[in-house]
Amino acid sequence: MEALNDFLSTLGGFVWGPFLLIPLLLGTGLYMTFRLTGLQVRMLGRALRHGLIDRNDHGGAGDISNYQALTTALAATVGVGNIVGVATAISLGGPGALFWIWVTGVVGMVSKYSEAFLGVRFRTTDAAGEQSGGPQYYLRRGINGPIGKILAFSFAVFAIIASFGIGNLTQANAVAAGIHDTFGVDPWISGVVMFVAVGAVLLGGIQAIGRITAAFVPMMILIYVVGGLVVLALMIDKLPSTMALIFTDAFTGTAAAGGFVGSSLAMAIQYGVARGIFSNESGMGSAAIAAAAAKTSHPVRQGLVSMTQTFIDTIIVVTITGLVVIASGVWDQGSDTAGTMTATAFSTVLPGQYGGTIVSISVVFFAFSTILGWSYYGERCVESLIGRRGSLPYRMIFTIMVFVGATSELELAWTFSDLANGLMALPNLIGILILSGLIVRETRAYLKFDPMLRASATEVQQFLQEQGTDWK
Repeated sequence: MEALNDFLSTLGGFVWGPFLLIPLLLGTGLYMTFRLTGLQVRMLGRALRHGLIDRNDHGGAGDISNYQALTTALAATVGVGNIVGVATAISLGGPGALFWIWVTGVVGMVSKYSEAFLGVRFRTTDAAGEQSGGPQYYLRRGINGPIGKILAFSFAVFAIIASFGIGNLTQANAVAAGIHDTFGVDPWISGVVMFVAVGAVLLGGIQAIGRITAAFVPMMILIYVVGGLVVLALMIDKLPSTMALIFTDAFTGTAAAGGFVGSSLAMAIQYGVARGIFSNESGMGSAAIAAAAAKTSHPVRQGLVSMTQTFIDTIIVVTITGLVVIASGVWDQGSDTAGTMTATAFSTVLPGQYGGTIVSISVVFFAFSTILGWSYYGERCVESLIGRRGSLPYRMIFTIMVFVGATSELELAWTFSDLANGLMALPNLIGILILSGLIVRETRAYLKFDPMLRASATEVQQFLQEQGTDWK
């Protein structure tokens, strides 16, 4: 097992290294940013309003509201990576890694828009009358010939594997460990409770997942964000020097200090980008699966809503974690402490056990919500390969693996998860580049017609008829 773990770690290092996924991720994001003329900046305010205030976009086929699609994707996106992953990046790449996480987030917003747009644009209705979409569909339906089929098949296989790794085993383990450390509850008890809870939700399908996440996700993010802002307010005098350290080290690397062994510029970029994408999942294609289930009158509108996931995840939640870890001074304790680094940072500022408790409860909430979101992603990929008949067996196996994850040691699962995440992103990013012309053309046409996202469903339908586009 140790040899297998070393092999997978080496392979993962290549996939996430400076010669494959990192330039492809950043390059795709920068390319789409240029072609869409900074869409993620100029449309952010309207996208947030449409997703968080308007919430519903009537007139299109779909199974859940665009707000529920947003929270379902956020449930899968905002996870352990927002707490442990950020600390890991900083402990290995130095404070400058946070800058590269921000870069990944900004360019990732347009990647998230692109994949969500395609998810809705090429979605289809399955045997149960529900909407199915995502890279496993748009790569095959949008790209003619064997290339599209190979890319779609590859994505589906890697996504199913990832759903059991990043989306299940590692998250369940984080929940059980967090509850044990905070409340002393035995992991097998947590495993049983999660087994029952996850199974009950999955029986209801995407509608149940959408309802749960719509109520659950805003609360969990608010608890963590408020706690983090309180900690930062208490350290406000340290924030100027913290920001200076982040921007300086982002381009120079970081010298050894304390338990920190030092890092080069390349390490800061590598760990920043890798953990950034691990956290916000932009470019991986997973969020497009949730976007495809949304009731929306046009793919552009849901693409913009989905884009806000990366903003909320990276620019808000991840930033709070990173600033707390760096400003508190615990970032240089060494990578061996990354798992508890954020909790330690909170505890050094807040009195008593409040800091550790906030982080532990947040880990539990974040991880459990990730399990729900990824269960849907994996199920839709199984369905794309073998049909609807695979849904029930997948749900049963997925639920059982929640208990396994809660009660097992998972070093190999973490290594395998990193690799599967990277392998998922490869076919999806290639597909975005191939389909970029379609994305740009239809985005420009729609935003010229409805720049404020205020058009009614009837007006949108008339626009589609005039354009001769029947995306449904």
